[in-house]
Amino acid sequence: MKNFADLTEREVLAVAISAEEEDSRIYMSFAEDLAERYPDSAKVFEEMAEEEKGHRHLLLEMYEQRFGKNLPPIRRENVKGFLRRRPVWLTKNLSLDTIRKEAETMEFEAERFYVKAAEQATDVGVRRLLGDLAEAEKSHENVAARLTDAILQPDVREQEDRTRHRVFVLQYVQPGLAGLMDGSVSTLAPLFAAAFATHQNWQTFLVGLAASIGAGISMGFAEALSDDGSLTGRGSPWLRGVTCGAMTTLGGLGHTLPYLVPDSWANAFWIATAIAGIVVFFELWAIAWIRARYMDTPFMQAAFQIVLGGAIVLAVGILIGGA
Repeated sequence: MKNFADLTEREVLAVAISAEEEDSRIYMSFAEDLAERYPDSAKVFEEMAEEEKGHRHLLLEMYEQRFGKNLPPIRRENVKGFLRRRPVWLTKNLSLDTIRKEAETMEFEAERFYVKAAEQATDVGVRRLLGDLAEAEKSHENVAARLTDAILQPDVREQEDRTRHRVFVLQYVQPGLAGLMDGSVSTLAPLFAAAFATHQNWQTFLVGLAASIGAGISMGFAEALSDDGSLTGRGSPWLRGVTCGAMTTLGGLGHTLPYLVPDSWANAFWIATAIAGIVVFFELWAIAWIRARYMDTPFMQAAFQIVLGGAIVLAVGILIGGA
């Protein structure tokens, strides 16, 4: 993947052209999905799709004037900094609130892209066009934010509150949750494999400690290097990396610390293992709650996915350790 700062003006325009084309198709899919249930809202998305087509036409004209007709094969997924979005538009019968949130995120990302692109553009005409498109995308974001005011009247928040919440989720919740999930689940197998292989608490604690810290370092660097935050508004990559790494380590240490029970105690191994099992149960349910609270995942669905996955990893560790 290329860094955004390393893109040439030609590549920036090519990414913008492909992005506008894709966003137009996504808005049309939203319009089709909403046509029967919310025809007025569907018309809004149709208008947004048409406007995205207009943006693409302006960009393409500018590109052809400066670089000819041949577009380089680069898309936004080839550039660091763009959000990795769930393809919710492939799902039918989405709630209007879910579609609104997705549209807000798309326009928020597009606006930041055009602002950053305009800042580094050297051609006056290109800079003016990118600045105008940034303003247009900002107005789209406001349209998406107000889209359900008439239907979802309770708990309608001001735009500033929505933006603040979105940034909080992007900068802290997402990397923290990714780390907590990885630390809580991925360390289960080595920890319980060591526990049932040795029946020694201290040795098991050392394995769990090493797995937790190692996973924390790995996840921290992976998160920090995945996105510089310049386009997505996700903040400092090192802040996200520290958050992700710390939560990964914490997730692993939660069920590792019970093995500090001294081996000299009667039934020390089983006491530590029972406490660790209880901690694992609460860790997995906490992850399910966070996903339901901040990631728009139904709680029972999140609980089923996380608890089932954790149970499978736990069983694998016990089977391997007891073999």
